[in-house]
Amino acid sequence: MKAYIPPVLEKSPAVILALHGCGGSSLMHRVAANYDREASRKGFIVVYPSTTNDHHCWDVSSNKSLTYEGGGDSTGLANMMRYMMDKYNADPMRIFVQGTSSGCMMTNVLLATYPDIFRGGSCYSGLPAGCLAGSPGSSAQKSNPACAFGENIKTGEEWAKIVRGMRPKWDGGYPRLQTFHGTGDEFISYNNLGEQLKQWSTIHGINFTRNFTDSPQPGDTRMAYGDGSLLVGISVNYGGHPIPVDVDADLDWFGLLE
Repeated sequence: MKAYIPPVLEKSPAVILALHGCGGSSLMHRVAANYDREASRKGFIVVYPSTTNDHHCWDVSSNKSLTYEGGGDSTGLANMMRYMMDKYNADPMRIFVQGTSSGCMMTNVLLATYPDIFRGGSCYSGLPAGCLAGSPGSSAQKSNPACAFGENIKTGEEWAKIVRGMRPKWDGGYPRLQTFHGTGDEFISYNNLGEQLKQWSTIHGINFTRNFTDSPQPGDTRMAYGDGSLLVGISVNYGGHPIPVDVDADLDWFGLLE
Protein backbone atom coordinates (compact mmCIF):
# COMPACT_ATOMS: atom_id res chain seq x y z
CA MET A 1 0.00 0.00 0.00
CA LYS A 2 1.29 3.43 -0.99
CA ALA A 3 -0.19 6.53 0.58
CA TYR A 4 0.27 10.25 0.13
CA ILE A 5 0.35 11.92 3.53
CA PRO A 6 0.47 15.70 3.05
CA PRO A 7 3.00 17.78 5.01
CA VAL A 8 0.17 19.48 6.91
CA LEU A 9 -2.56 17.01 7.79
CA GLU A 10 -6.03 17.88 9.04
CA LYS A 11 -6.66 16.95 12.67
CA SER A 12 -9.15 14.33 11.47
CA PRO A 13 -8.46 14.02 7.74
CA ALA A 14 -10.57 12.67 4.93
CA VAL A 15 -9.19 9.69 2.99
CA ILE A 16 -9.57 8.82 -0.68
CA LEU A 17 -8.81 5.24 -1.69
CA ALA A 18 -7.72 5.54 -5.35
CA LEU A 19 -7.86 2.31 -7.38
CA HIS A 20 -6.05 1.67 -10.65
CA GLY A 21 -7.39 -0.26 -13.62
CA CYS A 22 -6.27 -3.57 -15.13
CA GLY A 23 -2.60 -3.53 -16.07
CA GLY A 24 -2.03 -0.57 -13.78
CA SER A 25 -0.18 0.08 -10.55
CA SER A 26 -0.28 2.43 -7.59
CA LEU A 27 2.37 4.67 -9.20
CA MET A 28 0.59 4.81 -12.55
CA HIS A 29 -2.70 5.71 -10.92
CA ARG A 30 -1.07 8.28 -8.67
CA VAL A 31 0.09 10.09 -11.80
CA ALA A 32 -3.22 9.61 -13.64
CA ALA A 33 -5.49 10.60 -10.75
CA ASN A 34 -3.32 13.57 -9.76
CA TYR A 35 -4.89 14.09 -6.33
CA ASP A 36 -1.68 14.89 -4.44
CA ARG A 37 -1.64 18.62 -5.17
CA GLU A 38 -5.14 19.10 -3.79
CA ALA A 39 -4.36 16.77 -0.88
CA SER A 40 -1.43 19.04 0.03
CA ARG A 41 -3.66 22.10 -0.10
CA LYS A 42 -6.56 20.61 1.84
CA GLY A 43 -4.85 18.17 4.19
CA PHE A 44 -6.51 14.89 3.18
CA ILE A 45 -4.87 11.49 2.63
CA VAL A 46 -4.80 9.53 -0.63
CA VAL A 47 -4.15 5.78 -0.55
CA TYR A 48 -2.88 4.16 -3.76
CA PRO A 49 -2.91 0.36 -3.43
CA SER A 50 -1.79 -2.15 -6.07
CA THR A 51 -2.89 -5.63 -6.98
CA THR A 52 -0.95 -8.38 -8.74
CA ASN A 53 -4.16 -10.34 -9.31
CA ASP A 54 -5.28 -11.51 -12.78
CA HIS A 55 -3.74 -9.00 -15.25
CA HIS A 56 -3.34 -6.62 -12.29
CA CYS A 57 -7.14 -6.38 -12.09
CA TRP A 58 -8.95 -6.11 -8.77
CA ASP A 59 -10.77 -9.29 -7.78
CA VAL A 60 -14.41 -8.52 -8.49
CA SER A 61 -15.38 -12.07 -9.46
CA SER A 62 -14.64 -14.44 -6.57
CA ASN A 63 -17.10 -15.16 -3.79
CA LYS A 64 -14.54 -14.18 -1.14
CA SER A 65 -14.18 -10.69 -2.61
CA LEU A 66 -17.92 -10.29 -3.21
CA THR A 67 -18.72 -11.11 0.41
CA TYR A 68 -18.41 -8.92 3.51
CA GLU A 69 -15.29 -9.97 5.45
CA GLY A 70 -14.74 -12.77 2.94
CA GLY A 71 -10.98 -12.31 2.97
CA GLY A 72 -10.62 -11.16 -0.65
CA ASP A 73 -9.46 -7.89 -2.18
CA SER A 74 -12.48 -6.02 -0.86
CA THR A 75 -11.62 -6.99 2.72
CA GLY A 76 -8.00 -6.01 2.26
CA LEU A 77 -8.97 -2.59 0.93
CA ALA A 78 -11.45 -2.04 3.76
CA ASN A 79 -8.71 -2.95 6.25
CA MET A 80 -6.49 -0.25 4.75
CA MET A 81 -9.16 2.31 5.62
CA ARG A 82 -9.43 0.92 9.14
CA TYR A 83 -5.67 1.34 9.46
CA MET A 84 -5.90 4.96 8.31
CA MET A 85 -8.58 5.67 10.89
CA ASP A 86 -6.45 4.11 13.63
CA LYS A 87 -3.07 5.58 12.68
CA TYR A 88 -4.04 9.03 11.41
CA ASN A 89 -7.35 9.60 13.19
CA ALA A 90 -9.05 9.75 9.79
CA ASP A 91 -12.62 10.99 9.86
CA PRO A 92 -14.92 7.93 9.56
CA MET A 93 -17.56 10.14 7.92
CA ARG A 94 -15.14 11.11 5.13
CA ILE A 95 -13.76 7.85 3.78
CA PHE A 96 -14.17 7.73 -0.01
CA VAL A 97 -13.22 5.50 -2.92
CA GLN A 98 -12.32 6.41 -6.49
CA GLY A 99 -11.57 3.93 -9.23
CA THR A 100 -10.84 3.66 -12.93
CA SER A 101 -11.95 0.69 -15.07
CA SER A 102 -11.24 -2.35 -12.85
CA GLY A 103 -10.97 0.18 -10.02
CA CYS A 104 -14.48 1.37 -10.85
CA MET A 105 -15.70 -2.22 -10.74
CA MET A 106 -14.15 -2.54 -7.28
CA THR A 107 -15.65 0.80 -6.25
CA ASN A 108 -19.10 -0.67 -6.90
CA VAL A 109 -18.17 -3.79 -4.92
CA LEU A 110 -16.82 -1.81 -1.94
CA LEU A 111 -19.97 0.30 -1.72
CA ALA A 112 -21.95 -2.95 -1.60
CA THR A 113 -19.76 -4.89 0.85
CA TYR A 114 -18.56 -2.09 3.15
CA PRO A 115 -21.27 0.60 3.26
CA ASP A 116 -20.31 1.21 6.89
CA ILE A 117 -16.79 2.28 5.92
CA PHE A 118 -17.14 4.13 2.62
CA ARG A 119 -19.29 7.27 2.48
CA GLY A 120 -19.16 7.71 -1.25
CA GLY A 121 -17.58 6.65 -4.51
CA SER A 122 -16.67 8.26 -7.81
CA CYS A 123 -15.58 6.02 -10.63
CA TYR A 124 -14.87 5.78 -14.33
CA SER A 125 -15.61 3.20 -17.04
CA GLY A 126 -16.77 0.30 -14.89
CA LEU A 127 -19.43 -2.33 -14.28
CA PRO A 128 -22.26 -2.95 -11.80
CA ALA A 129 -21.40 -4.75 -8.57
CA GLY A 130 -21.52 -8.49 -9.19
CA CYS A 131 -21.49 -8.36 -12.99
CA LEU A 132 -18.40 -10.61 -13.05
CA ALA A 133 -19.53 -12.86 -10.18
CA GLY A 134 -18.41 -16.45 -10.75
CA SER A 135 -16.22 -15.59 -13.73
CA PRO A 136 -12.85 -17.37 -13.98
CA GLY A 137 -11.02 -14.06 -13.61
CA SER A 138 -11.46 -10.32 -13.20
CA SER A 139 -10.24 -9.16 -16.60
CA ALA A 140 -13.72 -8.47 -17.94
CA GLN A 141 -13.06 -8.95 -21.65
CA LYS A 142 -11.18 -12.20 -21.13
CA SER A 143 -13.29 -13.79 -18.40
CA ASN A 144 -16.81 -12.58 -19.16
CA PRO A 145 -17.22 -10.87 -22.55
CA ALA A 146 -21.00 -10.73 -22.16
CA CYS A 147 -20.59 -8.51 -19.13
CA ALA A 148 -17.81 -6.42 -20.67
CA PHE A 149 -19.75 -5.82 -23.86
CA GLY A 150 -22.95 -4.81 -22.09
CA GLU A 151 -24.98 -7.93 -22.77
CA ASN A 152 -25.66 -8.74 -19.10
CA ILE A 153 -28.93 -6.83 -18.84
CA LYS A 154 -30.98 -7.07 -15.64
CA THR A 155 -33.79 -5.22 -13.94
CA GLY A 156 -32.95 -2.79 -11.19
CA GLU A 157 -34.33 -5.18 -8.60
CA GLU A 158 -32.21 -8.06 -9.95
CA TRP A 159 -29.09 -5.92 -9.66
CA ALA A 160 -30.09 -4.66 -6.22
CA LYS A 161 -30.59 -8.22 -5.00
CA ILE A 162 -26.96 -8.92 -5.91
CA VAL A 163 -25.81 -5.94 -3.83
CA ARG A 164 -27.88 -6.99 -0.84
CA GLY A 165 -26.58 -10.54 -1.12
CA MET A 166 -23.01 -9.35 -0.60
CA ARG A 167 -23.88 -8.34 2.96
CA PRO A 168 -27.21 -9.95 3.84
CA LYS A 169 -27.35 -8.72 7.44
CA TRP A 170 -26.78 -5.07 6.59
CA ASP A 171 -29.86 -2.98 7.36
CA GLY A 172 -28.43 0.52 6.97
CA GLY A 173 -28.17 2.89 4.05
CA TYR A 174 -25.70 2.77 1.17
CA PRO A 175 -23.06 5.27 0.04
CA ARG A 176 -23.48 7.84 -2.71
CA LEU A 177 -22.11 7.08 -6.17
CA GLN A 178 -21.00 9.22 -9.10
CA THR A 179 -20.13 7.12 -12.15
CA PHE A 180 -18.68 8.24 -15.50
CA HIS A 181 -18.68 6.38 -18.84
CA GLY A 182 -17.71 7.27 -22.38
CA THR A 183 -20.15 6.71 -25.23
CA GLY A 184 -17.27 5.51 -27.41
CA ASP A 185 -15.88 2.93 -24.96
CA GLU A 186 -14.96 -0.21 -26.93
CA PHE A 187 -13.55 -2.16 -23.96
CA ILE A 188 -16.31 -1.85 -21.36
CA SER A 189 -19.61 -1.13 -23.08
CA TYR A 190 -21.41 2.13 -22.42
CA ASN A 191 -24.46 -0.04 -21.66
CA ASN A 192 -22.86 -0.76 -18.30
CA LEU A 193 -23.42 2.82 -17.20
CA GLY A 194 -27.16 2.23 -17.44
CA GLU A 195 -26.87 -1.06 -15.57
CA GLN A 196 -24.98 0.62 -12.71
CA LEU A 197 -27.62 3.33 -12.54
CA LYS A 198 -30.42 0.75 -12.43
CA GLN A 199 -28.63 -1.08 -9.62
CA TRP A 200 -27.97 1.88 -7.36
CA SER A 201 -31.18 3.80 -8.04
CA THR A 202 -33.06 0.70 -6.90
CA ILE A 203 -30.86 0.37 -3.82
CA HIS A 204 -31.51 4.00 -2.91
CA GLY A 205 -35.18 3.90 -3.87
CA ILE A 206 -34.91 6.89 -6.21
CA ASN A 207 -35.76 7.56 -9.84
CA PHE A 208 -34.18 9.53 -12.66
CA THR A 209 -35.16 13.19 -12.43
CA ARG A 210 -33.31 15.26 -15.02
CA ASN A 211 -30.27 15.78 -17.24
CA PHE A 212 -27.76 18.60 -16.95
CA THR A 213 -25.93 19.32 -20.20
CA ASP A 214 -22.25 20.32 -20.33
CA SER A 215 -21.76 19.18 -16.75
CA PRO A 216 -19.24 18.71 -15.28
CA GLN A 217 -17.36 19.32 -18.56
CA PRO A 218 -18.46 20.64 -21.98
CA GLY A 219 -20.09 17.81 -23.91
CA ASP A 220 -20.87 15.78 -20.79
CA THR A 221 -24.41 14.93 -19.71
CA ARG A 222 -25.00 14.63 -15.98
CA MET A 223 -27.95 12.36 -15.18
CA ALA A 224 -29.38 13.05 -11.74
CA TYR A 225 -31.44 10.62 -9.67
CA GLY A 226 -33.62 11.90 -6.87
CA ASP A 227 -32.20 15.23 -5.74
CA GLY A 228 -28.78 14.32 -7.14
CA SER A 229 -27.13 13.85 -3.76
CA LEU A 230 -27.00 10.02 -3.80
CA LEU A 231 -26.59 9.02 -7.43
CA VAL A 232 -25.49 10.63 -10.68
CA GLY A 233 -24.31 9.16 -13.95
CA ILE A 234 -22.08 11.16 -16.27
CA SER A 235 -22.15 10.37 -19.97
CA VAL A 236 -18.99 11.57 -21.71
CA ASN A 237 -19.73 12.14 -25.39
CA TYR A 238 -17.35 10.13 -27.61
CA GLY A 239 -15.27 9.26 -24.55
CA GLY A 240 -13.12 6.14 -24.86
CA HIS A 241 -11.58 3.84 -22.27
CA PRO A 242 -10.90 4.85 -19.65
CA ILE A 243 -12.32 8.30 -19.02
CA PRO A 244 -9.62 10.59 -17.55
CA VAL A 245 -10.04 11.39 -13.87
CA ASP A 246 -11.81 14.70 -13.22
CA VAL A 247 -10.23 15.76 -9.93
CA ASP A 248 -12.55 18.71 -9.31
CA ALA A 249 -15.67 16.63 -10.02
CA ASP A 250 -14.47 13.93 -7.63
CA LEU A 251 -13.59 16.34 -4.85
CA ASP A 252 -16.87 18.18 -5.30
CA TRP A 253 -18.76 14.87 -4.99
CA PHE A 254 -16.82 14.05 -1.84
CA GLY A 255 -17.38 17.50 -0.33
CA LEU A 256 -13.66 18.26 -0.44
CA LEU A 257 -13.53 20.91 -3.16
CA GLU A 258 -13.80 23.94 -0.89
